[in-house]
Amino acid sequence: MTAPSLRQFPTPKRSNSQSRLGIVKLGVGSLLALALVAALSAQGQPDRSKPPSLGPVPQLKLPTIQKRALSNGVPVWLVEAHEVPLVQVTLLLKSGSSDDAAGKYGLASLTAAMLDEGAGSRSALEIADEIDFLAADLATNSSFDASAVRLGVPVARLSQALSVMADVTLRPTFPDAELERVRQERLTDLLQARDDAATVAAMAFARQLFGPSHRYGTGAVGTATTIKDFTASDLKSFHAAAYQPANATLIVVGDLTADSVMPQLEKQFGSWRAGSTAPGHTTVPMAPQPAQRQIVLVDMPGAEQSQVRIGWVGVPRSAPDYFPLQVLNTILGGSFTSRLNQNLREEHGYSYGASSRFDMRLSAGAFQAAAGVQTDKTADALREFFKELKGIASPVGAEELAKAKNYVALSFPGEFETITDLTAHLEEMAVYKLPDTYFSQYIANVQAVTAAAVQKAAATYIQPDKFAVVVVGDRKAIEAGVRALNVAPLRTQTVDEVVP
Repeated sequence: MTAPSLRQFPTPKRSNSQSRLGIVKLGVGSLLALALVAALSAQGQPDRSKPPSLGPVPQLKLPTIQKRALSNGVPVWLVEAHEVPLVQVTLLLKSGSSDDAAGKYGLASLTAAMLDEGAGSRSALEIADEIDFLAADLATNSSFDASAVRLGVPVARLSQALSVMADVTLRPTFPDAELERVRQERLTDLLQARDDAATVAAMAFARQLFGPSHRYGTGAVGTATTIKDFTASDLKSFHAAAYQPANATLIVVGDLTADSVMPQLEKQFGSWRAGSTAPGHTTVPMAPQPAQRQIVLVDMPGAEQSQVRIGWVGVPRSAPDYFPLQVLNTILGGSFTSRLNQNLREEHGYSYGASSRFDMRLSAGAFQAAAGVQTDKTADALREFFKELKGIASPVGAEELAKAKNYVALSFPGEFETITDLTAHLEEMAVYKLPDTYFSQYIANVQAVTAAAVQKAAATYIQPDKFAVVVVGDRKAIEAGVRALNVAPLRTQTVDEVVP
């Protein structure tokens, strides 16, 4: 719909009395404004020499998690949220890409992607049409640690939508035509990834750090070779092994009660029975740390920027130093005012943004610092990266520590604004076996972090002398400068060698 123009709605004429009234109103308004300015002047100018002090940290009060179970033993976690007439339902399976067998990397991801491409008596298009008709949203996906089917729907349409969700979860048909289409989409994505320096850097860094035989050394979607080889039979076998009641948790958040929703869940999922074998889980071993610093330069001729990734093997989600690490990373590269971003972006202008993060999974993922930097400043940027990575080992001042803790604490309640947000945190609790009070105590645990704990975490988990370094960019333009730094042995690779 086109917005109306001013010509369509001309300003109505005013009578003389209306005009005089307007003048009177304007005069009164002006007098009030002058009076306000005079009052403020009498009080003195505001102090702009320092920012206003922060108010108290808000308390996060989460609703109670009601825990029930279906007749077949599937746990049901329910949180009532009556602000809007919507409900979010997640069926969480505690199997993911970490459970892919060697030579089958990408199987969990492809299985999840194919769930809604035909299920029960419905085709892919029929599933999509019915979900649209119900004003619902249905998504399927898989991470390294879990797989999930997520449904968002108005409460009034929940019963019908659950029927579709149950078919998609329990009775997928994996039709050959849809499998071939999804296969070609994934192969195309991998082909296009070769032209994106940031994607190549992510793949190269994982391969450099973990190696090709470790599960974390290859992306969740697998490789072109494995994607080409998967059959419908492979997907059915993974589904039969992983998608079982003993491996599942139902999470429900929304405008309903346990008494109203449990019969509906029982109707759709209560008859779900275990397979012939119990679901198995693969414990991903922690990869060995690099013995010394090393640099890999991946040649991408004509790249507009250099993509830099620096780091080593980090920690699992269960790390006892989780809260000190959150504060430490906020200081180093986890916020806009972090040291890395202030250095590379604000002070030197080498990058639009620099950051760091710990990728915490059931097993230890990577710690990495990252940025896309100007090609002609690649060597200079690396120098500044290592300046900050070494500098974080020094004691953190009281002001910087308080700033980082407030950043984490003040932003945390915003992660629970919607029922989708709340559901995501409940999923995290289920996958990583966090206690029910975990998020209610989160802010207090952040505020309890001391400077000594941050310094100890930095000394333990950030050791730049052993870090792997990956730079993706135009070799002709950057190799000489990077070698001249003389910070580590350097070897070069092609894109073909790092995008499997």
